[in-house]
Amino acid sequence: MPKFMVKARYNAEGLKGLKKDKASGREKAVAAACAKIGGKLDALYYALGEEDAYVILDLPSHVAAAQIAIAVGGSGMFSSVTTVPLLTIAEADEALGADHSAYRPPGH
Repeated sequence: MPKFMVKARYNAEGLKGLKKDKASGREKAVAAACAKIGGKLDALYYALGEEDAYVILDLPSHVAAAQIAIAVGGSGMFSSVTTVPLLTIAEADEALGADHSAYRPPGH
């Protein structure tokens, strides 16, 4: 199942909701949303810095990832949400082993 990393920054209203629900409450809500579309919450971390939360999801497809992104972004509780598709080691090795000779850099 494809993995995705979601990076999110709460706005003021979202932080109020987080304080009310607590991190454990948000973990349960994210896990339930993933399960509903056939996925799984792999990890949820809160952080100090540019982003407030980093979430690793196992989801059945890019469409499922888009469904989560639309729901989160449309909630109005975040000032920024970015979804990043992740590659496994095997997928990265496959990409690195491909024939890249057809690519021509700009100006060459």
